[in-house]
Amino acid sequence: MPVALSASLLQTAQEDVAAGIDRLFDRLLAVPADPRARLYEAMRHAAIAGGKRLRPLLVRAAGDLFHVDRDSSLRVGAAVEAMHVYSLIHDDLPCMDDDDMRRGKPTVHKAYDDATAVLAGDSLHALAFEWLCDPATHADPFVRAELVRELALAAGPAGMAGGQMMDLAAETSDFDLPTVTRLQQLKTGALIGFSVEAGAILARIPADGRRPLRGYARDIGLAFQIADDIMDVEGNEELAGKALHKDEEAGKATFVTLMGIERAREQARLLVEQAVAHLAGFGDEAELLRAIARYVVERDR
Repeated sequence: MPVALSASLLQTAQEDVAAGIDRLFDRLLAVPADPRARLYEAMRHAAIAGGKRLRPLLVRAAGDLFHVDRDSSLRVGAAVEAMHVYSLIHDDLPCMDDDDMRRGKPTVHKAYDDATAVLAGDSLHALAFEWLCDPATHADPFVRAELVRELALAAGPAGMAGGQMMDLAAETSDFDLPTVTRLQQLKTGALIGFSVEAGAILARIPADGRRPLRGYARDIGLAFQIADDIMDVEGNEELAGKALHKDEEAGKATFVTLMGIERAREQARLLVEQAVAHLAGFGDEAELLRAIARYVVERDR
């Protein structure tokens, strides 16, 4: 597919998924008329109208390979986005990265307070599993159970939370390239991997049939993080919507500090090529996944 058409396909899908996620969050996070209102307002502050919605977009793109109902893909996308947003709320807390801005607006603990931020993150974490368990997500209870298990693995100590612990340790340790790679495969890559595989789970594709998607997800997850490390060095804070140069100030090893910026940039490009190669067995139905792979290293700096 020509580059212009691929970019148009990506933009249309991004806008459609972002609008769908916001509508779903607006409904699922309706503010109750009781003392919990502040908690729901904090969740809405973090979850609605923000971010690139990469993870829900990946669920949609992978689901489309197998003609999955888009309402199902959207609900799974909302669940993984809720899990992602929870991680951002907690990551921004004073006890973690202590950030003031996220997605171009004050972080939850700044807009509200630390305690409300903790509860908002906890609630989004719990809601992610509640939404996956709902028959509205998929009629097959075995599919719902597998989605819950895979998201739990991706979010827990063998995934995102474990990677975050390694990230905290990086401030006082000299990590080498394999260790930084493992850190990012857990902290960033695990949820990206779930997002891609979820589309196949919704279609009841057996585990052996998901190998190309797992390879694709692994490669774009690392490419995404390398691009993020490059952005932290030379990016625009207004475009990024968050503080930059924090890894350098904390003395953390990153792909850029270990490889140099040009080698890191080339490695990200190679990973994108590898990711696209994993989709060789698919036709035009995989074009959105191919466009997303290219986007992860070309997004706003």
